[in-house]
Amino acid sequence: MQKNGKIGVTTENIFPIIKKFLYSDHEIFLRELVSNAVDASQKLKTYASLGEFKGELGELTVSVKIDKDNGTLTISDRGIGMTTEEIDKYINQIAFSSANEFLDKYKNDANSIIGHFGLGFYSSFMVSKKVEIITKSFKEGADAVKWSCDGSPEYTIEKAEKPERGTDIILYIDDENKNFLETSEIDKLLKKYCRFLPIPIVFGKKTEWKDGKSIDTEEDNIINDTNPLWTRKPSDLKDEDYKKFYQELYPFSDEPMFWIHLNVDYPFKLTGILYFPQIKSNVDMNRNKIQLYSNQVFVTDSVEGIVPEFLTLMHGVLDSPDIPLNVSRSYLQSDHNVKKISNHITKKVADRLEEIFKNDRTQFEEKWDSLKLFVEYGMLTDDKFYDRAQKFCLLKNTAGRIFTFEEYKTLISSNQTDKDGTLVYLYSSNKDEQYSYIGTAIDKGYDVILFDGQLDVHLAGMLEQKLEKSRFVRVDSDTINNLISKEESKEVNLTDKQKEELSEAFSSQLPKLDKTDFVIDYKALDEKEQPIQITQNEFMRRMKEMSAMQTGMSFYGEMPNSYNLVLNIEHPLIKKIMMDIDGKDKEAVSAYATESANIRQLIDLALLSNGMLKGEALNKFIKRNMAKI
Repeated sequence: MQKNGKIGVTTENIFPIIKKFLYSDHEIFLRELVSNAVDASQKLKTYASLGEFKGELGELTVSVKIDKDNGTLTISDRGIGMTTEEIDKYINQIAFSSANEFLDKYKNDANSIIGHFGLGFYSSFMVSKKVEIITKSFKEGADAVKWSCDGSPEYTIEKAEKPERGTDIILYIDDENKNFLETSEIDKLLKKYCRFLPIPIVFGKKTEWKDGKSIDTEEDNIINDTNPLWTRKPSDLKDEDYKKFYQELYPFSDEPMFWIHLNVDYPFKLTGILYFPQIKSNVDMNRNKIQLYSNQVFVTDSVEGIVPEFLTLMHGVLDSPDIPLNVSRSYLQSDHNVKKISNHITKKVADRLEEIFKNDRTQFEEKWDSLKLFVEYGMLTDDKFYDRAQKFCLLKNTAGRIFTFEEYKTLISSNQTDKDGTLVYLYSSNKDEQYSYIGTAIDKGYDVILFDGQLDVHLAGMLEQKLEKSRFVRVDSDTINNLISKEESKEVNLTDKQKEELSEAFSSQLPKLDKTDFVIDYKALDEKEQPIQITQNEFMRRMKEMSAMQTGMSFYGEMPNSYNLVLNIEHPLIKKIMMDIDGKDKEAVSAYATESANIRQLIDLALLSNGMLKGEALNKFIKRNMAKI
């Protein structure tokens, strides 16, 4: 006997709301329905293990079928099924209170509806003009039942013919969503959302290539791995298993360096495998490779804000039933369990890196160039990780030797402490371009760190705040005596007129470089030191480099590069030039400088040592020097 009724909702327009706002991505309906089918199958296994179901379990596969002729998509299972009373309880009653408040609260954050109200089944109405349920309970003597609804609160329920227990959900796909009747589309979605569900999911038949075409075989096409690697015991797995799984997740990727197999039961449940990929540059390209699951059901691969920022550089899988499945990312970010899980993962990652460093430092150092970006990113964005990582974060010098922070401090303390008691860390961002400056520092007995990574300039700024009385300066940011001042600088005894004359002589011969300014500076250095050097203020250069990666600092990036052209007034060549131009007016000084081979040669050599001699100026320099051979 057929029964007609009205679904128990407190607002007449709830179905249009479901259809339009239930999920931001309509494709989620397939995940919801397949997940429900898997749950029904899992429950039957539980009842069997408890002795509440004594029949034969048989094959507990979930099947997904497309019927283009009838415009239907069917999801079938052989789980516990439903009785008429259970349909009334679980399908016909949607318990809403304060309907207006509900609509106001969730109209702009529709994904949160699911987590609060358990509307997984009703996601089917986002893509369907009609939905039918044909179901038969596992309970002895139960009759098969058919439920039907056309997307309005009206439904019908009647007896049906169904020989076996389980449930068929039949979706009559509407005209706007015909893409969900395409095999390729459903195959893509099943592999995205259901590839690791614990019950086999069958979609069509396996194919083989025969006589120049692809044909179906008799073998079911099972699209999922019901026992993925993270659900198994680490003691049962080999390195090859982890590497193979990584390739399944990220085809054609380089082999990972290390991995962590997570298996936590208390105070929350968390399993998963996190991989350290080989990252040498470009933070952004390597983000969002972690896949988040809840009981093997895919939730998201956009984990930024859910796990600490630096962990988004890791790859792999996290699975926790304590992570809400059907909610928006903003809800996840504020969820208490998610925060606890996030903190735990940070600790486990730090533990693993420290363990590798202590047990096999040689291997750790060999892989440091790839680990460096990850570790530095963590230290810059997470104070707790910094506290742990300072024990295994490494510094590499220009000679290729590697040190911990403490080891390097011991190495340079005696020689690189300035007159004010500040320990000065010298660094180079490019060994080739700053070669002469590195050589000058080494000749002085100093050591130079190689800071050529994407985050090194940010790390330098942070370490200046963390390390007691320490300063980081690039080797070309000042003259060698000023980089690490051991005594008061020698006074520059020049009159304003002499400074004007020197400034005119040298600035008049400087080439015009795009977005580049030069400031003439004067230092009374040893007469054996270079007559002219080009340096760049550490603060301004560092701000420009940081602006390239940090929003809100773009104004630094727009400023021209400012360099100091430092004249050593104690050098014989500079003294001779000063004598030659002494007392001359501006035009006469400029004319002298134009004819002076020494001034042009000194400027060109200084530019050349900084990699700044280019174009026409470089061509003239080469011709001038070739003529002397």
